[in-house]
Amino acid sequence: MPLVRISLLKGKSNDHIRTIADSVHQALVETFEVPADDRFQFIDQYEPEEFIYDPNYLGIHRSRDVVFINITFSNWRDTAAKQQLYKRLAELLSANAGLRLEDVQVILSPNAREDWSFGNGLASYVKDEKREELGARI
Repeated sequence: MPLVRISLLKGKSNDHIRTIADSVHQALVETFEVPADDRFQFIDQYEPEEFIYDPNYLGIHRSRDVVFINITFSNWRDTAAKQQLYKRLAELLSANAGLRLEDVQVILSPNAREDWSFGNGLASYVKDEKREELGARI
């Protein structure tokens, strides 16, 4: 149930962007045990003047190929799983999309299961009477 936002500078090919998106999803499936069909991603492309970042923050040199990956997900995963995700994302994006490890920046935004509604005006992962009534009618 992660919601992924991938941000990068404009000018990359559709194939390159799709490779990035596919690699991010693959890393989530492998490390966070996300179901293969649980894929929700947004790709944001920016003009250079709209894409502001420090190219040397924390001593890591970022190029103009830097990609920011923000993942909103349920907060039950531990630090080890998050570290595995960071590593696997960098590996896959390097191997599949030719990105430098330094150009893969990941921001995780954990939240609670009750923070997700996939439709019908219901908290999709919360069992309650209204949800059970709707399920009985479907």
